[in-house]
Amino acid sequence: MESLQHVTGIAAPLMYANVDTDQIIPTRFLARLSEDGIGEGLFAEWATCRDGSPQPDFLLNQAPWNRASILLAGPMFGCGSSREAAPRALRERGFRALIAPSFGDIFFSNCFRNGIVPVRLPADTVLALAEHMRRERGDGGRCVLAVDLEQGTVTLPLTGEVHAFSVPPLLGRMLREGLDEIALTRTHQPAIDRYRLADRERRPWAYP
Repeated sequence: MESLQHVTGIAAPLMYANVDTDQIIPTRFLARLSEDGIGEGLFAEWATCRDGSPQPDFLLNQAPWNRASILLAGPMFGCGSSREAAPRALRERGFRALIAPSFGDIFFSNCFRNGIVPVRLPADTVLALAEHMRRERGDGGRCVLAVDLEQGTVTLPLTGEVHAFSVPPLLGRMLREGLDEIALTRTHQPAIDRYRLADRERRPWAYP
């Protein structure tokens, strides 16, 4: 599992509400033997024309948003089905943080397991940040946010404005340290070994 402590980068204001996982990664991109290259299908219905060429009006096809590593979104981003390919597609395209008022529950959890921190901030805060990004889009260096998972802060470097957020402690630790559930369990290996040794003495017939 990929770790993340903090990310600083261009933040793209894709401020649609109720963007479901089928819009993030359409079903046709899941019918393949491997998920390698799945980022090519990110927002495909919006990002490409009928002939497969890039849709010039789509936000993430435009500079500086095509270099974004942070995505600002409307409420209930990632709702709908539980497909884990949605955060995988976002990660493959370079996104490390998502900021929205709310997320689909399963999508929210899957983000941590795929190297992305989903940040929940009040709707008016997200809208204000999005407006700043649009206003400063002529200079990519001014369209930047800093997300610190360790401190639980989103900072607008241009003004010093800081917003606090929180994540579930266990999921936050897993992402910071790059631990999946198996690796997390193995951090308790000494205690597991002590338990097994004591249990073997109590119930020798249960062990080969």
